[in-house]
This record gives sequence, structure tokens and C-alpha cells, in this order.
Amino acid sequence: MMIRSQPYCFRGIVTTICFFFFLHPLPNTFASPTRSLCRHDQRDALLELKKEFPSHTLNDELATTLSWNKSVDCCSWWGVTCDDVLGQVISLELQSYSTANTSLKASSGLFKLQYLRHLDLSDCSLHGEIPSSIGNLSHLTYLDLSFNQFIGEVPPSIGNLNQLRYLSLWSNDLKGNIPTSMVNLTKLSDLDVKGNQFTGGVIILANLTSLSELNLSYNNFNSSISVDLSGLHNLERFIGNDNSFFGPFPSSLLMISSLGMIALDRNQFEGPLDLGNMSSSSELGSLDVSYNKFSGLIPPSIWKLRSLAVLDLSHNSFKGIVPRSISSLVNLTSLDLSYNKLEGQIPSLLWRSSTLWSLELSHNMFSSFNKSVEVVDGASLRELRLGSNSLQGPFPQWICKLKDLWALDLSNNQFTGSIPLCLKNATSLSEIRLQNNSLSGFIPESFSNLTDLKSLDVSHNYLVGKLPRSLIHCKLMRLLNVDGNKINDTFPFWLGSLELLKILVLRSNAFHGPVYNPTTYLGFRSMRIINIANNNFVGSLPKDYFANWTEMSIVWSNEDSPESEYMGDDSHLYEDSIDLVYKGVETDFKRIFQAFKAIDFSGNRFSGHIPGSIGELNELRFLNLSGNAFTGNIPPSLSNLAKLEALDLSRNNLSGEIPQGLGKLSFLSYINFSHNHLRGLVPQSTQFQSQKCSSFMDNSGLYGLEKMCNENHVNVPVLTSQRPEESLSDPKEPVLNWIAAAIAYGPGVFCGLVLGHIFISHKHEWFIAR
Repeated sequence: MMIRSQPYCFRGIVTTICFFFFLHPLPNTFASPTRSLCRHDQRDALLELKKEFPSHTLNDELATTLSWNKSVDCCSWWGVTCDDVLGQVISLELQSYSTANTSLKASSGLFKLQYLRHLDLSDCSLHGEIPSSIGNLSHLTYLDLSFNQFIGEVPPSIGNLNQLRYLSLWSNDLKGNIPTSMVNLTKLSDLDVKGNQFTGGVIILANLTSLSELNLSYNNFNSSISVDLSGLHNLERFIGNDNSFFGPFPSSLLMISSLGMIALDRNQFEGPLDLGNMSSSSELGSLDVSYNKFSGLIPPSIWKLRSLAVLDLSHNSFKGIVPRSISSLVNLTSLDLSYNKLEGQIPSLLWRSSTLWSLELSHNMFSSFNKSVEVVDGASLRELRLGSNSLQGPFPQWICKLKDLWALDLSNNQFTGSIPLCLKNATSLSEIRLQNNSLSGFIPESFSNLTDLKSLDVSHNYLVGKLPRSLIHCKLMRLLNVDGNKINDTFPFWLGSLELLKILVLRSNAFHGPVYNPTTYLGFRSMRIINIANNNFVGSLPKDYFANWTEMSIVWSNEDSPESEYMGDDSHLYEDSIDLVYKGVETDFKRIFQAFKAIDFSGNRFSGHIPGSIGELNELRFLNLSGNAFTGNIPPSLSNLAKLEALDLSRNNLSGEIPQGLGKLSFLSYINFSHNHLRGLVPQSTQFQSQKCSSFMDNSGLYGLEKMCNENHVNVPVLTSQRPEESLSDPKEPVLNWIAAAIAYGPGVFCGLVLGHIFISHKHEWFIAR
């Protein structure tokens, strides 16, 4: 048995040995990228590139290329990926190295990495032109050069990259045409050239039949889109906003059934909106052609775009009525037809939608609603903007049924009657704009439930009564404007508890009494604009009255609110607006710069001294205390208001001199100190000497106005004393000079009387001419 088993034993040993040798090469075959050996030519090319990128940092962390050295296999270097088997560098990611600050040379080591498939050099502060050597990287499928400072034209050699599927040149300074050689990029599915200076070349797009994403926005394209794009049968998004495209709407896009988004807003397209032959299976979900020059009727054929969820035709010149066919767009969530010339009734079908959440019809010529407006159960409308039309009649009660409403704008119409108490049912309301109507009655005490309210504007109506105390529950309140009504109330000290209140306008009402009470006054920490002009407020202000107005001393930076430079809601869907007498002129601020800080206490009966603490508000841009009874000196602390642009202290009882420090306020362009009791030298700075003479009139003691008034406004005061050294400086001065002066004095007096008579006779006419 033992002898017979030997062949089987030998055969087993041989099998085991063979199996071992068979498995031995497998570790090299299935090695991970970190264990594969980098080719020397690839390593040397990377080391060359390291010299071109000397100081790379990623989010202030350790510089990645510093770790590149020969002691470590280059396939394990940060940002480098190699082919598992061949050791060729196939991916290089050096994005976000914002300190690179270099240019790509034609001889760069980068272009020796000829096996690259994926290259990301985004946000590397690269500048100069894109070298034509980029065409050597013919295996690339992904190329990202976005967020750099490349200039010049894209080299034609980019057409050699016929394997590209993704190309981003976003946010550079490239110009000229999209090169015709890009017609070779037939596999390209995503092309992004947003934010450059391109002017033409869109004709080649028709050949890029694999495109699914195309972004041409924020360039200078200035041609029509006349090329037939219907062959782009994979296209899902066409984005071309913020250019200068002109001519008719490119209707061939609507023949692409896969297309889900068209954004052509902010261009120069014109003529009727011809939708052409639309695909019966269109998946278009968003169509934005706002801010163009389209005219004529809204095409009734719009109903064929049944998948539309967002339709924006605003800021054009569409006219006529809204077509009834728009009711077929059952998936519509947002409809914006504002800033056109539409008229007639607002279609009642718009209130029957259970999907529509945003409706903007403002700045048209709509005159009425349907007689019987029915709001469907489950209506989801959240944003309703009907401002600046010709709507009239009582306040529409059916609005109270829109319980999810958070923005209501009925401003600049002819609505009458009272504000309904039922608005309290819309507990999500964040913005209410009812200004410039003919509303009357009381402002209802309905704000206890509206705890999300941030903006309430009921200015320029005929509202009476008191300011509702229930507003104290609106802890998010940012703007309150009751300007131009007949509200008869005392100063609302309780508003000081609204810590986010930035804009308060009580102007032109019948408010009365003091604005300071030591037991109830809290100050306004977040206040940026307060206007209580033209009321009957009285009393004096303590010197520390403005001590707690901290927001007016905080420097605003766009880093605080990078999305918008103007005041508005946090989502920047709308912007605040106010009326203000600015630099002597009634001005309608359609939007308000975030850094603008203003105080207007004019046209009241305030007395006492101007509080010195106002000089602590060093970000104040506008100050108007005119038309009161302030006394005493102008506070020298006003010289600390380095950002001040307009200062009006006219029509008070101020005395003393104008602080010379005010002459150093370089932004000060409007000044009015007229009708006071000021004296002394007017500051001789450019800011003062460029003002009108009327800004200082009726201050008998002022001098130094010759340049403004082209005359000696008052006599320069005669010096009553001299320094001793001055009186003895020239003891031998000839007496003849004094005798000559005395001889000339008599005729001079005579001439002065004659000229004075002439001046007085024509003085009234001179001031009118001025």
C-alpha cells in the first residue's frame, strides 16, 4: 500500500509547488494604486511641475506638492492617481491652490503626462493664456480650469481632446469665439464657459450632439441663436442668461424632448415669443426669458409645455390678456408675469391651482379680479405680488383663505376700505406691503399670531387710530413703515424690544409727545434708518440718547451678506424700499444699500441741545434735525461722522460757531445750516465752499462766504487787539498812508451809499434769480 501511494504523494507535491508558483505573480497583477510602481518619466514630469507650483496650499493646510519627493513612489503622492497596472499617471487634482499664482508654460511638465484622463486645476490662480500644448493631452475625458485668471482665446488645439466628456472654463477672462475646432468634441456631455468674455462661436454647438449640460451665461455673446439645435437630443439644461443674444427666441430648443431647463433671461431677444413646433413629449420644467424685449401676446400654445413648473416672462413688453390656456399648466409652481403691459381681469383659474406657490403679476395694468374668486381647499400659494396695477375696490377678503401665504404685496393700487382682521389666519406671513392705496380705518390688532412677520408697510393711506400694540409679538420685525397716514399716538417706546428692527418710519402722521422716557426708553440697537419727521414730537433729548444705537456704528461688509448689497429678506427674494427727503429732495429709494444709515427727526418741536452722543454713530450717512427748536452749539462730536453725506440743521435756534472739524468730512456733499444764529468763520474746505449760498442764509454772524455768495455776506470782524510785537514791528511807518486813507474815506462812503441804494432796490429780484 505504501509503494502504491508514492506516485499520488509525488503528484500532490508537484501540484502544490505549481499552484504556489502560479499564485506568486498575482500580487503584482492585482496591486493597489499605492503599491504600483510609478514610471520614471511620469515621476520626473511631476517633479518639473512641482517647480512650477512652488507654494500650493489647500485651505491653509500643508502644501501638497511639498510631499512630492523621490523617496516615495509618485503614485502615492497627494493628488496623483496612476493606472493600477502600467504605473501611468491618469489623474491629477491640484484644485484650490489659490496661492499658486503662476502661468502654464508650453514646456510645462504637465504636458508630458500624456496619459492623463482627469485633470483638475480649478481655483489655482493661474494666469496668462492657455498653452496650445493642452492639445497634447489627447486621453483627457475630464478637464477643469475654472476659477483662474486665464486670458486670451481658447487655443484651437483643444479640438484634439476628442475623448473629453467634461470641460469647465468657468470664471476666467477668456475672450473671442468658442473655437470651431471644438466640433471634434463629439463625446462632450458637459460644457461650462460661464463668467468669461466670449462673444461668438455658438454656431458650433449644433455639432456637440452628446451635450446634456450647456452653460454660456455671464459672457458677451452678441449674436442671434439662429442655428438649429434640435439635434442635441441629449440636452437637459441650456443656460445662456446675462449675455447680449438678440433676435427671435430659439424655438428649435423646444423640439428637444429631453430638455428640462431653458434660461435665457437678461439678453436682448425681441419680437413675439414664437414657440414653434414643440415636442409632444417635452419634459421642459423651467422656462425663463425675463429681462428681454419680447412683445405681443403671450402665446396660447404655451399649454403644450405641460411639464412646466417654473415660467418667468417678466420684464418684457407682453400685452393683452393672460391666455386661458395657461390653466392647462397643472404642474406650475411659480409664475412671474411682472413688469409687462398685461391688462384686463386676473384669471380666476390662477386661484384654483393646488400646486402654485408663487404668483407675481406686479407692474402691469390689471384692473380687476373675477367677480367670484374661489380659492380651492389645499391652495398652496405662498407668495402673491399684485403691486403697481390698477386694481380697485375693497380689500379682497378671499386672500385670508390663503393660509400658507408668507408674502403679500398689494401696493400702488386703488384698494379702499379697511384692512381685514382675518389676515391673522395667515400665520406664516413674513411680508405685508399695502402702501400707496386708499385704505382707511384702523390697523387691526391682528399681529399676535403673525410671529414670523418681518416687514409691514402701510404707508400713504388714510389709516387712523393708534399703532397696534400687538406688533410687539413680531420679534422678527425688520421694517415698519406707516409714513403718510393719520395715526394719532405717542412715541412707541415698546418697539425698542424688537431687537431686529432696522427700519422705522413714522413720518407725516399725528404722533405726539416726547421720544424719551427714562423708565421706558431702551434705544434701538439694530436701527439703521429712523424717520419720525413731520409729527408733533416735543421735548429735549439727553446727551446719551443715541448711546445704545450700536448698529449705526458698525461697519458693514459684503462678507456679512454676500448674496445682496441691499436690505431685504434673508432669502433676498425681495428688497426693502422707503421714501426719504434726501439732500433736500423727496426721493423714492426703490432699494436701500446695506451700509446706509440715516436719522431724520425734522419738522417736530424738539428743544434743548443736540445730544453729543450722536457723534458715536460713526457709520451715519444722513442726518436731518431741521425744523425744530434745538438750541446751543453744534456738537463738535459731529466731526467724528466720517461717512456723513448729508447734514441738515436748518431752521433751529442754534448758536455759536460751525465746528471746523466738519470741514474734514470728505463724503459730505449736502449741508444746510440756514435760519439759525450761527456766527464765525465758515470752514473753508471744498465740502463747504461748494455749497449754495442759501445753505447759510439768515445767520448774521457768519463770514467766509464770499466764494459761495459772490459777495461779502457780512463784514469781516475787525480785530480789536494786537499782539505787542505786531504794534512795534514797524515804528517808522509813514504817516502819509493814513492821511491818504482819510482823504479817500469821504468819497468811498458816498459811493457806498449809492451802491447800497441800488442793491436794496434790486435785492428781492437777485435772490429769486439765485
